[in-house]
Amino acid sequence: MRRALTSFAGRAGVSLEGRGRIGGMKLLVLGGTWFLGRAVVAGALARGWEVTTFTRGWSGAPVPGAAVVHGDRTDGADVARLAGLGPWDAVIDTSASELAPRTVLMGATALAPVAGRYVFVSTVNVYRGWPDEALSLESEVLDGPPEADEEYGRLPADWTGPDWYYGRQKAGAERAAVAAFGAGRVSLLRPGVILGRGEYVGRLPWWLRRAERGGEILAPGDPAKSIQPVDVRDVAAFALDQSVVSGGQVHNLAAPIGRETMGGFLTACLEATASTGRLTWVPDEVLVRSGLRQWSEIPLWRTHAGVWNIDSTSAFDAGFRSRPLRETVADTWAWLSEGNSPVPHPRWAEHGIAAEKERSILAGIS
Repeated sequence: MRRALTSFAGRAGVSLEGRGRIGGMKLLVLGGTWFLGRAVVAGALARGWEVTTFTRGWSGAPVPGAAVVHGDRTDGADVARLAGLGPWDAVIDTSASELAPRTVLMGATALAPVAGRYVFVSTVNVYRGWPDEALSLESEVLDGPPEADEEYGRLPADWTGPDWYYGRQKAGAERAAVAAFGAGRVSLLRPGVILGRGEYVGRLPWWLRRAERGGEILAPGDPAKSIQPVDVRDVAAFALDQSVVSGGQVHNLAAPIGRETMGGFLTACLEATASTGRLTWVPDEVLVRSGLRQWSEIPLWRTHAGVWNIDSTSAFDAGFRSRPLRETVADTWAWLSEGNSPVPHPRWAEHGIAAEKERSILAGIS
């Protein structure tokens, strides 16, 4: 049974009285108990902000110090009662990855009268050219109306062309945020790959565990290939910064092109785990012929030209900071080594090549 909407106070004794506007910010986080949402809440509390989170309460523990409201974003009554608990200076939406545009529209419409700004965490998948083309803010965004339901853009089972379903859904959700708040009160953030503590997808954790096992490790493609993952804490910090700016904002979030490489990433995994493993680099064409699922069977490996060619200049100009990937790798390993684990998620099982298949491919090139 779905939990009833409830609200309870966070950390006792927190007072924002007498602080300036930034220090006294009242923030609503949609989500807030795992990965990016949790990092946003922790970052806001560290700034001395008053934080309310809105979640179903089904997974992930709340961050101590935040007020918690339980409810379902697809339930109009829950959303209406949430709006009644306002006002807030800003809303940061971190939990719309699996919501239809019309659900985002319903929530944003209810919150627009009681919140000053809406920061929507979207994805580079909204671009028609991803992952085949280099991307910038000028790249074409997919269609997707703000009132679309979860069936919009779904393709037939026998479809063999590009699958833009997820991108169309998220493009529609972006338009929903703008339709409700107006372009001048919205920041649209489009990250590529986010890694770090609490990652539930399983990309970096898989590579760390594989490095820990040691032995001969299949390393994909070219070690000099540029990659652009960003740390969850840096995305969270920028989302918080965006909640206090003015005017319409749209930014891609990715590490600078050329700064990080696949070779540097895998070496960092070996170093973080103190592994004696040996990297054997296998050319892209060999991996493609082997039938490996790109992006998942070997996490972060993809041959498409645009997957790691995302221009984030505007975000850096606006104050975004992307820490070195080596730091993200080391911190994530420390987090895992302390016995922590992410919130369970179905995507975790998608990632990683079976040991016997890895050995077979390596044997074939020796």
